Amino acid sequence: MYLQLVVWDLAESDVSIDDLRAYLRDYAVEAYSQLPGMRLKVWFANPERRVWGAVYLWDAVEHISGPAQVSRAIELIGYPPTSVSVFEVEAAAEGHSVHTALASVGAAFA
Repeated sequence: MYLQLVVWDLAESDVSIDDLRAYLRDYAVEAYSQLPGMRLKVWFANPERRVWGAVYLWDAVEHISGPAQVSRAIELIGYPPTSVSVFEVEAAAEGHSVHTALASVGAAFA
């Protein structure tokens, strides 16, 4: 299993975090949910620092090109990610949470 970290510094972009949240609600969450080999994608933001990004868990390295099939982020933001890193997963733990599913959790759905 592989973890991928993708981060944008939005300092040079006209897009707002609210625009990107609408993109999640209206398109991205559903589109990414259909990607083969992707176990999980979690988007994150820091509006004060104008940082946007995502963490992925992939079954195998060959699936990492999957986002190119569905992503509209580069189009919305205006340029590629500031940083992309891939790591082999050493271990994982799943805890107990009040959320039974992750599909509508987060500020984009608040």
